[in-house]
Amino acid sequence: MFDLSEDHRNIQSMARELAREEVLPGAAERDRTHAFPEALVGKLAELGFLGVFAPEAYGGSELDLLSYVLALEEISYADAGLGVIMSVQNSLAGWPILSFGTHEQKLKYLTPLATGEKIGCYALTEPEAGSDAGSQRTRCVLDGDHYVLDGTKVWITNGPQASIIVTYANLDVESRYKGVCAFIVERDFPGFSVGKIEDKMGISCSSTSELVYEGLRVPQANLLHQERDGFKVAMATLDGGRIGIAAQALGIAQRALDLAVGYAKERSTFGKPIAKHQAIQWKLADMKTRLEAARLLTWRAATMKDRGERASAECSMAKLYASEAANFCAYEAVQIFGGYGYSREYEVERLYRDARITTLYEGTSEIQRMVIAKHVLS
Repeated sequence: MFDLSEDHRNIQSMARELAREEVLPGAAERDRTHAFPEALVGKLAELGFLGVFAPEAYGGSELDLLSYVLALEEISYADAGLGVIMSVQNSLAGWPILSFGTHEQKLKYLTPLATGEKIGCYALTEPEAGSDAGSQRTRCVLDGDHYVLDGTKVWITNGPQASIIVTYANLDVESRYKGVCAFIVERDFPGFSVGKIEDKMGISCSSTSELVYEGLRVPQANLLHQERDGFKVAMATLDGGRIGIAAQALGIAQRALDLAVGYAKERSTFGKPIAKHQAIQWKLADMKTRLEAARLLTWRAATMKDRGERASAECSMAKLYASEAANFCAYEAVQIFGGYGYSREYEVERLYRDARITTLYEGTSEIQRMVIAKHVLS
């Protein structure tokens, strides 16, 4: 069922070459400095990896979701921070404009996102609206031909660099999700500012910040989809976004496994390589099994979406299992490395930190289980 086509293998190979030759060598330094990888983002754009879904008419590659998963896993294998920049650009900023935007909105906003001319972000989360996305407290009021937005968004990936922001605000806070509207915001709109920049545990080359709206004036033409249909836009977007995080997790898990295997063959105790010890073999076997199961779940969800099938539960299963597999594999890799695995001199320490976020953003593992259970009980 999941034999890759020649086109898919070519995309995978192209992403792998970039990841191994150009992304991986500087990953440790970017982790230390938290430097945004502008040059590498440009490389992604050159290969068409920032506009995977966008039609060629809007500067995109017009590829399918499985192609995106394959490329994103390879990039995340080398640097999960760059992987999430790519994920947000495609899944969270570009996809809702592609799916719900007007032709004019696509020309103006999707094209520069797809070509890498501008960075995008997705501003949904608030201090009191994370897992409970319907509790948007950011307010919007129609004033002539503009909406005026007031509120604060938090934990926004690409926030400090983004010029195009897909964001959400509520016409009627008391009605919760029924009053939510989606907007396309430009960084230069009056009333927009970047707030606190987070000092995170991992994915350090990917910047995360607050976005502050103080009387932010958004043209009525920048309403995305229809008034009060913003929650629908948000939830549809997160389906694809969760597949992206699953792919990121696969990359982390595969890198952890590869490093653990290499170290186990080189490190000797009691007169033989530790790969000869059953305790280590079982760890590697469990890592490999969870990784392959996660990959199959992710490829299945992507394939279902490509066929136009409803796949919300499958996306959640992929994200849940892949993110927890990444954490398991990173944990076991550190264990196999022993004390060296706890040192920042060794890459598995970074993987351990990078893996942790995958169970949190774009819906925690607990939220994924709620989505899956709802499907099972329906």
